Amino acid sequence: MSLSAGIVGASGYMGAELLRLLAGHPEIDVVYASGESNAGARIADLYPSLTSAYGDRTLAAFDAEAVAGLDVVFCALPHGESQKQMAAITAAARHVVDVGADFRLPADVYEQWYGEAHQAPELLDEFSYGMVELYRADITGRPHVANPGCYPTASSIALAPFMSAGWIEPTGIVVNAMSGVSGRGRGLSTISLYSEANENAMAYGLMTHRHTAEIEQALTHVAPPAGAPVQVLFTPHLVPMNRGIVATCTARPAVSGLTTARLLDRLREAWAGEPFVIVGENPPQAKAALASNAVHVTARYDARTGTVLALAAEDNLVKGGSGQAVQNANLLLGLPETCGLSAIGIMP
Repeated sequence: MSLSAGIVGASGYMGAELLRLLAGHPEIDVVYASGESNAGARIADLYPSLTSAYGDRTLAAFDAEAVAGLDVVFCALPHGESQKQMAAITAAARHVVDVGADFRLPADVYEQWYGEAHQAPELLDEFSYGMVELYRADITGRPHVANPGCYPTASSIALAPFMSAGWIEPTGIVVNAMSGVSGRGRGLSTISLYSEANENAMAYGLMTHRHTAEIEQALTHVAPPAGAPVQVLFTPHLVPMNRGIVATCTARPAVSGLTTARLLDRLREAWAGEPFVIVGENPPQAKAALASNAVHVTARYDARTGTVLALAAEDNLVKGGSGQAVQNANLLLGLPETCGLSAIGIMP
């Protein structure tokens, strides 16, 4: 018998990606999908690509009673919104995967980076931080998951093996990352317009981007000694592609004798057996991960400047969002982690 799923916020890009992935999932059926601003609209009218899977199905207005008894509910809402509804959702459903930002950080850190008090701090301990490759044991020990952000997933997967080995300093880390325009969501904004984004590149969120806190949290999680604070300077860039992230990360070595060969061996050792981390010698390309749940990583050691260079590429809507959410749901539900997901990208 299939497991039942609901999607709250199914009309945005993350929600649509969840609909796409779950349409091909052999064990999970979407039985409820809401889209507050598009309630009553046919899914196929919003996303023609989903017509064959969802036919004449329409989006509902949100109703907590409609998710009662569901095996898993995915919340794909803007930050600040899911925490308003979460008490009702967690009381009604068996498991929740929050694809938004509301339950990723402790309350005080959330307030620091989001500029507002958390409205449901009593629920935070029920959520694990769902960066699967780093937090797998914690995920299976709690009822709900806070899905990581797209930038933290790529940069943390690139750097974590070196941090956990004590090979890089916990301060002086720099992450520069590029994201496709879909990372801004489907809502109308000036810099997302074709004539603004096309043939353009821009940095944004200088020194204040909220994903900084997540990158530091994930790397602190693996840093020796346990819990040693990590400090990161993170700068995101918007570039003219639909989807994808490429993260370029630099760090100072904490040990001598590093070489590119040692760094690559460390990546292979750390991610051996991980179905969605692909270690290669070539610089990773965003398109190699397109529509897949994979992160492609590599590394170099620059002896001239004494710098560790780690790079990662992923699809921001899949491994950086909805694909990782399905991976987390699989863990919560006791399914094979790879169920309904692929590490194979689309090219060209």
